[in-house]
Amino acid sequence: MKVNFKKIGAIALAVVLVLMALSMTACQKAEKTKINVAAIKGPTGMGMTKLMSDSDNGMTANEYTFQVVSAPTEIPGKINSGEVDIAAMPTNLAATLYGKAKNISVIALNTKGVLYILEKGNEINSVADLRGKTIYTAGQGSNPEYILKYLLEQAGLVVGTDVFVEFASAHDEVATLFAAGTADVVMLPEPNVSATLAKVEGAHVAINMSDAWAESGNGELVMGCLVVRNDFLAENKEAVDKFLSEYKASVEFVNSNVEDASSLCAEYGIIPAQAIAKAAIPRSALTYIAGADMQAAINGYFGVLFAANASSVGGAIPDEAFYYSK
Repeated sequence: MKVNFKKIGAIALAVVLVLMALSMTACQKAEKTKINVAAIKGPTGMGMTKLMSDSDNGMTANEYTFQVVSAPTEIPGKINSGEVDIAAMPTNLAATLYGKAKNISVIALNTKGVLYILEKGNEINSVADLRGKTIYTAGQGSNPEYILKYLLEQAGLVVGTDVFVEFASAHDEVATLFAAGTADVVMLPEPNVSATLAKVEGAHVAINMSDAWAESGNGELVMGCLVVRNDFLAENKEAVDKFLSEYKASVEFVNSNVEDASSLCAEYGIIPAQAIAKAAIPRSALTYIAGADMQAAINGYFGVLFAANASSVGGAIPDEAFYYSK
């Protein structure tokens, strides 16, 4: 019997190449970077939902573990302890955290303004039309108060003289007062807006506060962002860049596929009910702003907050080192 050593050698080589390819594939799968990500219930977490679904289905470049929290105040401790690597949070909270420790960077702005003025009649079409009105809202000593007062002042209205503001302890309380007829004009954020409009007959959005802000000429109203721990970023830059690409695609999906996205929002506990999420997504101003565009977009907003209460942004407007660029 004549042995064909060339044929055997070719087969052996082919087997070796196949085994090498399988080994490389296994290594690539094993080398997925593990990233712990935190999202907050409400608009700042909405854009994350498609990424959450993709992660559950093994369709992401990194290996993500997500946790959804109820309040922004839960995030800083998780970042400082290293429990969380990337988190969605209010922009001013990120500025405050940065001011204290310089241990984070903003990697993207993800939510513009989500505040709206609601009324039951048809008397209000602009901020100037709030003259003589009493506005009920929550958030005294925080962003909602500073945003509202700034826009009232820009319209030439003096709080306590031309217009009056009553603060409740929570947005749910404001909605209850509005439904009961105790409050005729309220300022609420999404998803409270959608939940309220579904319950209160004759209620409608009178003013989009983001539009009013844009008219003030002071940049954009950008209320939500994504941050990363600098220690994690230093060791995992490529993985963070992959996350940003996947997150951007997730935001685009949510904005353009409201029906499917609203189901995901309910599934992952970002919004309590699909119907509310479906109504809220178009008014939640989900966005993706990264790189050099971030500082220009948000500096005006930080300036207003700093003027109102310097501690609301950590005592100083963040410098360029606050912003990550690929």
